[in-house]
Amino acid sequence: MIVARTGTVEVPVERPGRPWRALVENPDLWVTPLLIVVGLAVASGTVYGGSLDSLEARALDPANVLGQLAQHLVLTAWSTLLVLVVALPLGLVLSRPRFVVVARIVALVGGFAQALPAFGVLILLGFWRFGLVSAVLGLGLAAFLPVLRNTIVGLQEVDRDLVETARGMGMSARQCLVRVEIPLAIPVIVAGVRVALVLNVGTATLASYIGAGGLGALIQQALLLNRLTVLVVAGSLVAALALLVDWLAGLVERAVAARTG
Repeated sequence: MIVARTGTVEVPVERPGRPWRALVENPDLWVTPLLIVVGLAVASGTVYGGSLDSLEARALDPANVLGQLAQHLVLTAWSTLLVLVVALPLGLVLSRPRFVVVARIVALVGGFAQALPAFGVLILLGFWRFGLVSAVLGLGLAAFLPVLRNTIVGLQEVDRDLVETARGMGMSARQCLVRVEIPLAIPVIVAGVRVALVLNVGTATLASYIGAGGLGALIQQALLLNRLTVLVVAGSLVAALALLVDWLAGLVERAVAARTG
């Protein structure tokens, strides 16, 4: 600690923190990006450093890989948006005391839906409609429960004394919900959204079976062509994308917790 003199008064001044110390104390800030970079570098060097035959070169053409990666991101974004649009308002309503019984029923139904194999759900939806719409709906069903459950739990776990205090200060039920309950429940809700995002990234690989594209199409190509190099690239991209999304969501979760904590 540094002591600065102001006239005749000594004022303690905090010594600025060292960046490396923050990195050592918070390895989750840099370990995941490092793993992603190293993993992709090793996979790319192993695959593209050698000679590729014509089938491998066509499948691993950068335009083809980037196109399927873009499709994968679109699937993940739309399915996550669908989950947020449906699960957040529904969880908000079901968190009210008068809907406790309904919330339990919905949680049971949601748990049953969560137990269903995502691949089977996507195939069934594919019979209804082949393509992006069915894939987004199926992915949304697979990731629906974590967001709904965390929304309900986060709002129900808000200290009732704080709620009563806010009501005693003259706040209406709606004002109390918006100004007190939701801000305190946001860290738990964000944790549920983080789980849904990672689930969607992984499950989106199955969307290619109903014509929705994504990195699953590259995996299918690798299996059909019996080419391990193509499979390595596809698997590495899916793993890296899942880790990246989880890391970014973790940063948001940390920032929200620090802001509300």
